[in-house]
Amino acid sequence: MKLVVDGHEAYAYTGGKPLDPALPCVVFVHGALHDHSVWTLLARWFAHHGHSVLAVDLPGHSRSAGAPLPDVESTADWLLALLDAAGVKQAALVGHSMGSLIALEAAARAPERVTRLAMVGTAYPMKVSEALLDTAREAPLKAIEMVNAFSISSTASKPGFPGPGMWLHGSNRVLMRHTQALAERRLGINLFAHDFAVCDRYANGLQAAAQVRCPVTFILGGRDQMTTPKTTREIAAALKARVLTLAAGHSLMAEAPDAVLNALRQALLEPKR
Repeated sequence: MKLVVDGHEAYAYTGGKPLDPALPCVVFVHGALHDHSVWTLLARWFAHHGHSVLAVDLPGHSRSAGAPLPDVESTADWLLALLDAAGVKQAALVGHSMGSLIALEAAARAPERVTRLAMVGTAYPMKVSEALLDTAREAPLKAIEMVNAFSISSTASKPGFPGPGMWLHGSNRVLMRHTQALAERRLGINLFAHDFAVCDRYANGLQAAAQVRCPVTFILGGRDQMTTPKTTREIAAALKARVLTLAAGHSLMAEAPDAVLNALRQALLEPKR
């Protein structure tokens, strides 16, 4: 689905069904150097089980035009503007990694519009080591290899999605390289360095948490080396979040797809406590 947000074309995958704004809506927000495709299984499930779905490409990522926005706060405003463009009054927000911070900030800025919040592979603060920031700036392809190794908890993970023969490390590498190359060609920017810097700079998490009014669930990888579960304790307490920990690393949606779907069904469909 193509929309116009702030004068630029924005893309959102709708799960294989046309968007119906009258249905309960779930919005999926990807992480650094990713795009809507990391949500395909989850988006399709919700789209075929009574929901409308928007799995977005953030500005400057894959199919969405315009430059990437400078920080979490402005990207949260863009996300809310995308809901306006789609005619969606209220939605549940699901974000992975960088996307979880964007979803958090959006829920804080418009608490009356967000019905549930699920933060996947999250952390706050989401600091990035100087070594990794430097590598992302100076040798982004090398940084992609480093992050890919850190993000999946096994060197030979059993493929669970999309099916037999899928190589998790290879598919994530290809996606990140593709997204990086598109941004370099279209915008002349190093998107990986940009996204890492956005995560590293975000400092409004606890203030945002105080404004959130909806139920919150954290879905974490117990073996996550990028956003380790121990870094969520303060923000989880501030949000009164339910914490679900899965046997996976940072790339939960690819490494443990069924477990993530089950966790999201709990987070978004169970009666509010």
